[in-house]
Amino acid sequence: MLSAYRQDTFFLNRALPVLIGLAVIYGALWLFAIPVNAVVLAITLMVVFCLIKIPVAVSLVSAALLGGLHARMTMPDILQVLNDNLLSGAQVGMTYIMVGAFAVALARSGILDWVAQKMASSLNREGAHVRQQVKWMLFALFIVASLLSQNLIPVHIAFIPVLIPPLLGLMNRLRLDRRAVACILACGISASYLLLPFGFGAIYLNEILLENFNSVGAASGYAATASMAPKAMFFPVMGLLAGMLFAVFITYRKPRDYLQNDGLKNNHVQVTKAETENTDMIATDEKIEIGLQPLLFTALAVGTVLLFQIYFDSLFIGAMIGFMILGFSGIYRWQAQDDVFTQGVRLMAEIAVIITIASSFGALLTATGDIDPLVASATQFFGDNKLFGAAVMLVVGLFITIGFGDSFASVPILAPIYIPLAFALGFSPLAALAMLGAAAALGDAGSPASTITLGATAGLNADGQHDHIKDSVIPTFFHANIGMLLFTWVAVVWLLG
Repeated sequence: MLSAYRQDTFFLNRALPVLIGLAVIYGALWLFAIPVNAVVLAITLMVVFCLIKIPVAVSLVSAALLGGLHARMTMPDILQVLNDNLLSGAQVGMTYIMVGAFAVALARSGILDWVAQKMASSLNREGAHVRQQVKWMLFALFIVASLLSQNLIPVHIAFIPVLIPPLLGLMNRLRLDRRAVACILACGISASYLLLPFGFGAIYLNEILLENFNSVGAASGYAATASMAPKAMFFPVMGLLAGMLFAVFITYRKPRDYLQNDGLKNNHVQVTKAETENTDMIATDEKIEIGLQPLLFTALAVGTVLLFQIYFDSLFIGAMIGFMILGFSGIYRWQAQDDVFTQGVRLMAEIAVIITIASSFGALLTATGDIDPLVASATQFFGDNKLFGAAVMLVVGLFITIGFGDSFASVPILAPIYIPLAFALGFSPLAALAMLGAAAALGDAGSPASTITLGATAGLNADGQHDHIKDSVIPTFFHANIGMLLFTWVAVVWLLG
C-alpha cells in the first residue's frame, strides 16, 4: 500500500502538473497562431515523457503519434510509417537479444567469478607499501574488463554484477572511492563501442551510425565508409578518456570510508585507516575452480564470436553459435538452455525494443515534412557560425539522449535533423559523422535510465553503500559528458570541419 501511495503521489505532484503545463503551453501557442514545428514538438514530448517516468518505448510511440497528428498526418498514414520502418530497427534489436543470451551463457561458465577471485587472492599481500600497486591493478582490471565487454567478449554490462561484488571487500580496505570506479566503468564501456568496430562497436559504428548517415546523407551528397567511423569518433573518445583521468586523479583521488560487510545482510563493520595496513586485505570465500574443458570451450566460443564479426560481418550469427558451443560444453545443463536464453532476452529486451521503435520514430520525423523548415530556420539563426551551431547541436543531443538513456536509439532520431543541418553549415562528411556519433552518445553515460549507469550501480551497490543518483549518475554525467562535449566541439570546428 505504501509503495502504491508513493507512486500516486509522484504522479499527482510531479507528472500530472507537467502534462497539464504542456497542454496549456500548446493551447496558448495554438490560440495565438504561433507555429510549432512538429519535429521539435515530438522530440520535446518524448524527452519530457521519459523524465516523468513513462516507459521509453511508450514515450517514443506517444510522441510520434502526437507529432504526426500535429503535422496534419492521418492516423493510418502515421501507423503505416511506423510499421514500415520497424524492420530496420528490429534487425539490430535481434542482434542485441542474441548477444544477451551469449552473455548470460558466458556468465554461467563461472569464468568471470574465477577471474574476480584470482584477482582478489593474488592481491592479498603484506604491508601498506603495496596498497598503491593493488589500487592501480584494480583500476587496470576495471578498464580492461570494460573495454573487452563491448568487443572481444561482448557481454555488455553483464560482467559488472559478477566481477565487482567479490572485490568490494578489497576496495573497502583500500578505501577506494567507488565513484571513481563508476566513472572508469562508464567511460571504458562508452569508449569501447564508440571507437572499436567489433561487437557492440560494430553495431553502433556500422549498423547504426554509418547506415543512418549514408541513408539520410545521400540527399545532401554525404557518404561515409567503414574506415571513417573510428576516425570520426577518435576525438570524442579522447574526451571520455580525459574525463576518466580527471575523475581518478583529481575529483575522487582521496580515500573514502565504507562499512565492511562481514557476509551478513545489513551487518557492517567500519573500516578504519589502520585496518588498511593489515596483511589480510580480503577474506576469500569458497574457492572457485575452473576445469580445462570449460576454459577451452569458453575460449572457443569467444573466438567464434570474434571470427564471425571479422570475416562474416555477422555478430548475430556469431553470438548464436557461441551460445550453442557453450551449451554443448556441459558448462550448464542441456535442459537449462531455454532458461539461459530467456535470461538473455530479459537482459537486452528493453534495449532491443527501444532501438526498434526509435527507427520508426526517426522515420516519422522525416515523414512530417517539418525537418526542412527546421533546418532552414536553424541555418538562418546560426548563419555561417560553425562554432555556435556545433555547440547547440551537441547540447541538444545530450538533452535528447539523457532523456531515455540509449545512444544506439538516439542516432535514428538525430540523423534526419543533424545531417542536413551539418551540410547547411558547411561541415565536412567526417565532421558531420563525428557530430552525429558524439551527439547521440552524449548522455548515455550519466542518464538515470542508461544500462551503463544501472549496471555500475548493480555491481557497486551490492552491499547497499552506493547510491544510484549521487554515486553513479551525477559523477558519470559530469566526467563522461563534459570531456566528450568539449573535445568533439573543438574537433568538428577546427580539426575535422
